[in-house]
Amino acid sequence: MKPIFVAIDTPDPARAQSLAQAVREHAGGLKLGLEFFAANGPDGVRRLSDVGLPVFLDLKLHDIPNTVAKAVEALAPLRPAILTVHAAGGRAMLAAAKAAAGAETKVVAVTVLTSLDETDLGTIGVSSSSAEQVARLANLARESGVDGIVCSGAEVGAACEAWRDGVFVVPGVRSAGGDIGDQKRVVTPRQALDAGASILVVGRPITGASDPERAIAEIAETLQMRNEA
Repeated sequence: MKPIFVAIDTPDPARAQSLAQAVREHAGGLKLGLEFFAANGPDGVRRLSDVGLPVFLDLKLHDIPNTVAKAVEALAPLRPAILTVHAAGGRAMLAAAKAAAGAETKVVAVTVLTSLDETDLGTIGVSSSSAEQVARLANLARESGVDGIVCSGAEVGAACEAWRDGVFVVPGVRSAGGDIGDQKRVVTPRQALDAGASILVVGRPITGASDPERAIAEIAETLQMRNEA
């Protein structure tokens, strides 16, 4: 699988279709989050699935175990390749999500959002560092039976060492010198892949470019250079 999943964060279905078509040659899949899903629902997901790329449904489910399990069951007809839940929901919730998912769906647990740093964690009562919190939640996710985690590129190397067969999704990657926007813990796509990322989620550097097809091609080229080195 190609590692770049493009974040289609728009409520506009026509814009989403245009972006999906533009990136299809170089993308490994499409990441559809809350903004797209809230505006377009399951039918919107089905329409984008027709592009022929795997769909990463990034809904970050977080509720009591039974509610999350029922939500995963309701999403199953969409056959997402990847589905996110929050690791902070706890062991029982994570296990319930995995049990309810179809065989073709990888359930990955979100650890610490890339928009948060140590100061932010402190405001919600987490006294440990980002790295420590990611490690704690990654261990919980592994023990619960889900397929992997979502973490920043700063923590993915250590997570890979502790979980050799896990799936590691790294969002918030930015090209060197690029605008980081609301992200706080970022690395370049190549750095993330070198550290052990399975999937790179790239949004605005591609979707905000004047030529999304060229933007993803340039990122893909840096990853190909790594493979040929």
